[in-house]
Amino acid sequence: MIGGLFVYNHKGEVLISRVYRDDIGRNAVDAFRVNVIHARQQVRSPVTNIARTSFFHIKRANIWLAAVTKQNVNAAMVFEFLLKIIEVMQSYFGKISEENIKNNFVLIYELLDEILDFGYPQNTDSGTLKTFITQQGIKSATKEEQMQITSQVTGQIGWRREGIKYRRNELFLDVLEYVNLLMSPQGQVLSAHVAGKVVMKSYLSGMPECKFGINDKIVMESKGRGLSGNTEAETSRSGKPVVVIDDCQFHQCVKLSKFETEHSISFIPPDGEFELMRYRTTKDISLPFRVIPLVREVGRTKMEVKVVLKSNFKPSLLGQKIEVKIPTPLNTSGVQLICLKGKAKYKASENAIVWKIKRMAGMKETQLSAEIELLETDTKKKWTRPPISMNFEVPFAPSGFKVRYLKVFEPKINYSDHDVVKWVRYIGRSGLYETRC
Repeated sequence: MIGGLFVYNHKGEVLISRVYRDDIGRNAVDAFRVNVIHARQQVRSPVTNIARTSFFHIKRANIWLAAVTKQNVNAAMVFEFLLKIIEVMQSYFGKISEENIKNNFVLIYELLDEILDFGYPQNTDSGTLKTFITQQGIKSATKEEQMQITSQVTGQIGWRREGIKYRRNELFLDVLEYVNLLMSPQGQVLSAHVAGKVVMKSYLSGMPECKFGINDKIVMESKGRGLSGNTEAETSRSGKPVVVIDDCQFHQCVKLSKFETEHSISFIPPDGEFELMRYRTTKDISLPFRVIPLVREVGRTKMEVKVVLKSNFKPSLLGQKIEVKIPTPLNTSGVQLICLKGKAKYKASENAIVWKIKRMAGMKETQLSAEIELLETDTKKKWTRPPISMNFEVPFAPSGFKVRYLKVFEPKINYSDHDVVKWVRYIGRSGLYETRC
C-alpha cells in the first residue's frame, strides 16, 4: 500500500526516512522537497502527483509528514494512517517538533517497524504498542517550563532585578486600539476588526505581584456560569457589556497557568515600560466615525463630490487629529472646495483632497463639497474610484475593552494596594479605515 514514509522539517531536510517497497527510490525524497516544500506557489492540495508517484502529506507546526506510493490506494485510508502516526508519536513524546523528533528518532524507527509491514498498516493503537515498546520518549521542555525550572533553581526572575525602590509607587496603563474598517458606499460594513494592545509603565518597589482584570467574555462567563444557556450573550451577570476577544498573546511575565485555570492575568511586572498583552476582536465594534460619500460625474470634464462625516460616540468626548483623504482622478486640473469645519486642500502629488479637522465632538455632523475640473483624455477607461481613507484618535476603546480591576500585592515591603497610584487611559486610533465611494 505505502511505498515509503518521510518526515521533513520546514527547510526540507529529511529527519526520518523509511522505504518499504523497492519501487520507491531516493529521488522521491528530493521530488517532494522541490515540488511541495520549496514550491513558489502555495500548495493547496494535500495530494501531489509527481512522475506517476503520489505524495500524501500533512503538516504539523513546521514538520511535514509524507506517505509515498506508486499504487492506486485509498486516499482517505492513507490520511487516517498518517493522523494515527501523529497520535502515536504524541502519546510517546508529546508535542511534534523538530527537536522532539531528533531526540526520539531511534524510538520512531522502532515504532514504524511495528506499525507498518511491507507498506501495510498493522497495529496503530498506542495502548497496545506501549505493551511491547516500553521505551520512554524524551520530551523537550517548553519555554515556560524552562523558565519555571530556572526560577525554581536560581530564585531569579529574568525580567526584573531585586532591590528596586521608589518614593512613590505608580502604575500607568494605556489601552491602545487600532480600528480597521472597509465599508461599502451604502454604509454596509464589509470587514471590521480591532487590533489592540495594553502598554504598562511600572514604577513599583520590591517584587510586587499584580492582578489585572478585564471585561473579557471568557472571564465574565466563567463567573456567571449556569445563569444562561446562551453562550453568545454579550452582557455579563451584572448586565455590564463584555468584549469578545478572538485571540490574545501575553508578555513572558504573565503566569499563563493561572489565566487558563482562574482566568485572571497575574504577573510580576518588569520595571519601566513594557507591552503586557496584544489582542484582536471582530465583534460588536463601536465605529467612531462614518463617512458618507456622494460622487456625481457631470460630463467628461467635471465631477462633483460631497462627503458627510458623522461622529458616533458620546457628546462629552472629543475626537482629535482627524484627517479624511478623498482620492481624485489622475486627470484633475483644478479643485474648488467648501468645508463647514476644519481645513481642506487639494494635493496634486497625492492625487487627493486632504481634509483636516483638529477636534470634533461626539454625535456631530459636518460636510465637505468639492467641484473637480478634469482634463479631456483619449482613454475610454473608467476611473476605478479608490476608497476614501481616514485617520483619527478618540479617547475610548472602540472594542468595548474595559479594565475591571488592577491590584498590587507586595508581601515583603510594607505597602498595600491602596498606596499605589494607578492611571488608566484608553486611546482608539484608525488603522486601515476605508469607505468605498
